[in-house]
Amino acid sequence: MVALAEELGQTARAAARGRGGLTAEVFSDLVAVEGLWRELETDPAVLMTPYQRFDWVAAFLGAGIDAGEAARILVLRDALGRARVLIPLTVGRRGPLRVARVIGDRHANFHMPLFASREAAAMPAEDLTAALVEAGRAAGIDVFMFRNQPRFWDGTPNPLAGGGLPAPSDAYGMLLGPDAEATLRRVFSGDTRKKLRAKERKLVEFLGSVEHRVAGTPEAAAEIQAAFYAQKAARFADLGVADPYADEAIRRFVAAATAPGAAGGTPAIEVHALVASESGRILATFGGAVDGARFCGMWTSFDTDPELGRFSPGEILLHRLVGDQAARGRRALDLGVGEAGYKAKTCDETIELVEQTVPVSPASHALALASRLAVRLKHRIKRSPRLWAAARSLRRLRRSVAGA
Repeated sequence: MVALAEELGQTARAAARGRGGLTAEVFSDLVAVEGLWRELETDPAVLMTPYQRFDWVAAFLGAGIDAGEAARILVLRDALGRARVLIPLTVGRRGPLRVARVIGDRHANFHMPLFASREAAAMPAEDLTAALVEAGRAAGIDVFMFRNQPRFWDGTPNPLAGGGLPAPSDAYGMLLGPDAEATLRRVFSGDTRKKLRAKERKLVEFLGSVEHRVAGTPEAAAEIQAAFYAQKAARFADLGVADPYADEAIRRFVAAATAPGAAGGTPAIEVHALVASESGRILATFGGAVDGARFCGMWTSFDTDPELGRFSPGEILLHRLVGDQAARGRRALDLGVGEAGYKAKTCDETIELVEQTVPVSPASHALALASRLAVRLKHRIKRSPRLWAAARSLRRLRRSVAGA
């Protein structure tokens, strides 16, 4: 992988002209494209997810999670020279092939490109694909593999999703309104709110007053994250699975992403906690990628003490989180990719996702075909309760055999 980074790093920038008058530029240095990137993402017309913010991507790359892979920032300009699309990529080897993926991989729920505007996103899908192929040739990329492409984002079709295969799982979210109380009444049924109030009263009787905290400093974020790591470690230990958050690179990423952004602005990741006021005990946590308009849930945890479980501190925190986000003016909140009971109960929007593969070199077509077959199989298994139950049983059996 290091050899690949050195090989691709010999050229700081490559360019190619593709279909529809689009010019593709490929940058190997974040600094070289930072000014343009920040200009695009702060423009009110931009169409993007929080996972493509400069600060989120810079924190991810700086942590060395994909160490050895080469960063490539793809910028597509129109015939007037205006930047229309920006896609942050890493390029790594899969056998003899150089494969490009959106930065963040499985740690980002959405991999949609950053579009300068809804007008930019309205480009024909075939023009975008042709520009990717030209850019891939210029940058020595054999194939692009795009996961978790929303079919629509904020009501606008995503051209990179055109022709893609349904992803194994979708994401779940909700729109927020300017009136926080009205939003809570819409999202949580009267019966749910009544039960949560009763549970919170009993929790207060058990522990004393509780409060919802939003980390405002790196120190406060680190304190919440320490509780998150401990809670997740206990949960994974109970399940008998490896803890992915034990990876020091992941922790470096989170520490960098929860720090204030450029010029003290909004951090790339915002962390929340439900805290016992007197003791400071952190009962539940929630973290999400954010921008001015949306909170994208990345993780959640709760204290595994059985005595606390009966009060559902995680549900209480989610209720507080939704109200907080609406009150602060964000327009949407999602709970990420994958099926879960609390998501189905809370969210009223299904964010349909697709997997897209764009082969560039002749040799990559076999890999693209294999990838599409794998996506179809995963989709079939995840969408069939019988097959999914069988797959989970097999996974548990393998873990028990491996641990024997």
